[in-house]
Amino acid sequence: MVLWREHLVAIVAHARETAPAECCGLIGGAGTQSKTVYRLRNVTPDPELAYEAAPEELFAAQRQMRERGEGLLAIYHSHPRSNDPSPSETDVRLAYYPSATYLIVGLGAEKPVVKAFKISEREQCWQQVEYVITD
Repeated sequence: MVLWREHLVAIVAHARETAPAECCGLIGGAGTQSKTVYRLRNVTPDPELAYEAAPEELFAAQRQMRERGEGLLAIYHSHPRSNDPSPSETDVRLAYYPSATYLIVGLGAEKPVVKAFKISEREQCWQQVEYVITD
């Protein structure tokens, strides 16, 4: 996956703005290149421990992706207190998009840490994957 630097900056800014709650959103793209970041509201009852995208915003973002000829490249969210983010049991259980990459932003260290994962809800497992940042 290739992310524009401005997209990564926007995702980290979203995480910082919503902390201590988790943020969430989607990244639309073509092939492996990011095109658009879709910020979504976290509507879960306990936003400091989990995320659930507002359904109406999720559907609107997916509709916009189709209109723009984009596919779902990645889903992002934050772990505000983590300095080494990895998928939680809940993240794995709710990973309904196996073809998407999952980005997790950790804000627990001096500098934010953003890691990418492939998560299989079906097999209840995950593995870290690499991504490239481009200008």
